[in-house]
Amino acid sequence: MIKLSRMSDYAVIVLEALSRPDIDALSASQIAAVVKLPEPTVAKVLKQMATGGLVTSQRGVNGGYTIARKAEDISVFDIVSVIEGRLSLTACVEGGDEPCALEGACAMNGRWNVVNAAVRKAFTDISLARMMER
Repeated sequence: MIKLSRMSDYAVIVLEALSRPDIDALSASQIAAVVKLPEPTVAKVLKQMATGGLVTSQRGVNGGYTIARKAEDISVFDIVSVIEGRLSLTACVEGGDEPCALEGACAMNGRWNVVNAAVRKAFTDISLARMMER
């Protein structure tokens, strides 16, 4: 089974809250209260998403976090890549950063690329807005 971490799930939940039309900038503690997650977890997710360009942060009295782009312009791939890092199913996909002990002798070397590309396309084709649909 392919399973993403809870942090990816939490990132989607946080972004959904920030994309609500009645929401302006919110602090990490305010977001935690809205999404009912622990504040340290929300702060960690927000930090990763700010670094990855999914949210922006503003210091000061009127500061807080805001979503950086419209929900329809953020793909699930964008979110997962920021939280999980490079998305690849095996160590032997093109451009993989993990070494494979069987690289020179494996009959499947490079054959996972088509599967990896299909998964990436599926994640890219689904937007945050679509995830928010009922």
